[in-house]
Parts: sequence; structure tokens; C-alpha cells
Amino acid sequence: MQRCDTDDHAAYRRVLERDDEEREALLDALTINVTGFFRDPDVWADLRPVLRELSEENGRDGVDVWSAPCADGREPYSLSMLVADDEEVNERRFRITAIDISEEALDAARAGVYETTRTTDIEEELSPLSDPTAYVEQEENVFRVRRSVKSRIEFEQYDLISDGPRTDMDLVFCRNLLIYIDTAYKERLFETLRDSLRPGGGTSCSGRPRRCPPGLRDDFEPVAKRSRIYRYEG
Repeated sequence: MQRCDTDDHAAYRRVLERDDEEREALLDALTINVTGFFRDPDVWADLRPVLRELSEENGRDGVDVWSAPCADGREPYSLSMLVADDEEVNERRFRITAIDISEEALDAARAGVYETTRTTDIEEELSPLSDPTAYVEQEENVFRVRRSVKSRIEFEQYDLISDGPRTDMDLVFCRNLLIYIDTAYKERLFETLRDSLRPGGGTSCSGRPRRCPPGLRDDFEPVAKRSRIYRYEG
């Protein structure tokens, strides 16, 4: 409201109704992007056998993964690095679609440039990899994701709440969103995740809550409870 020099909420709403740029600026201000390379290392350790299984089972058709939402890109880049780093996973079989509602976040994700700061140590974040230099170029405190890592990922703007499910995904990440979603929307969100997964074996790696909403628990079988990894058995 200060930026637009409006006196009350009604006046600011009228600005939002006619000004696309201000709506985008407000959305970016409200969107919280908390992420990191290999955030929660135990989760990625539990994902390794899942990735190996998908790589073996889907050898002919490939493995489709959805990072929803992807924030600044470190989650889908972590996945792309991990499948390349694991000798038991065929990296060529993986196709990753990374989505976010924020174009600003997507621009940062596509750039793939990250900087170590007082609160973020990129080199430490990449420590689960056997040789991080194979996947990023480092110049002092700046890290750039290599083209080979980017090649497996497509970025696109998408609203997970209103745009609905995808189809036949083998693995869906939703770790950067659930913690911020009101209870009223969580069941609908889990329905979107469920309906995006390939029936009979698609896997969801979600953040909070620890359990699926009551109405959907019969649809998901825990793979790793501590990491909130579930398999859709529909």
C-alpha cells in the first residue's frame, strides 16, 4: 500500500484489479521460498532406493518426476545431481518438471546460480555428492549449475491449488508448500498429488503433515514414514 500510495485496503484492491504488475509484486512478496540443496539429508537417503527402483522398473518408458513447487530450483537440481551421482540409477531415464507459482522464483531457478552467504553454505549443502564439481562450477562463493544437470529439467509456471493434477507422474515432490497451506486446502492438495501419480506405483515425497488427510489415507502406503514418502496404490 505504501508503494502504491493507497490510503486503505479497498483502494489497494482496486489497484490490484487493474494492475498486473502489482499483483505479481504482491504474490512475490507473499510467497515464501525456503529450500536448499539436499534439504533434510535423511529424506534424500530414503529416496535413493526409490530412485533405483524407478530407474529399473521404468527402463523403457522413462521416469517422470514433478517438483511442485520448485522455489529457486535447488530441489529439482538436487534430484538431477543425485540420479547422475548414483551408480545404480540410470540418469538418462529421468525427466523432471519443476513448477512454481512465482515467475521470479522460476527465473532464479532457470539461472541456476547460487551464492554462499552467512546463513547459507552451498558447498556444505552439496556434501552428499561424491564429487560436487561434476555438477556445479564454483568461482569463490558463487556456484553455477552445469548444463548437464539442467538438461533433465523443464521449468514452468503452475498453480498447484487451482491448475489441478498432471498425469502419470512416477514421483512427485511437494516439500516446499504443505507447511504453509491452510488445513482447508490440504486435502484438495493431496487429491491433486494422488491424481497426478501413475496408478499402482507412483510415489509422493511430501513435507508436513506427517500423515495424509484422513479421507485419503487408504490411497497411500507409507514407504518411509520418517521422510513422509508415500506410494499411491490406486
